Amino acid sequence: MRIKFIPLAILCGLMLGGCQGSGAVKPEAVSAEAAKPALSEEARQELAKAEIDVKEAKARKALWTTAEDALKKAKESAAKFDSAATLKHSKMASELARLGIAQLSYPLAK
Repeated sequence: MRIKFIPLAILCGLMLGGCQGSGAVKPEAVSAEAAKPALSEEARQELAKAEIDVKEAKARKALWTTAEDALKKAKESAAKFDSAATLKHSKMASELARLGIAQLSYPLAK
């Protein structure tokens, strides 16, 4: 069971609103805020890491198109608030970007 916490600003608004009367936050606003879908913290961190890894690979001219595609899918998943898919595609993008950079050190084929 997942427990959701009410953001501090909303909690303060509720407490102060009870004293002032006209500036009160309506319960509908609180429930709408709590019902917003969100990505997990781990998915957000992996997506940020993937963006950095892909950017580095691109700067070193070692970016594979598969890494770029995986990052695109991760961003699309994040827009849909799909943490599992975002995590999966972000990790794949990071791994492929690192492999592209590592390939730069391989000897040239004859």
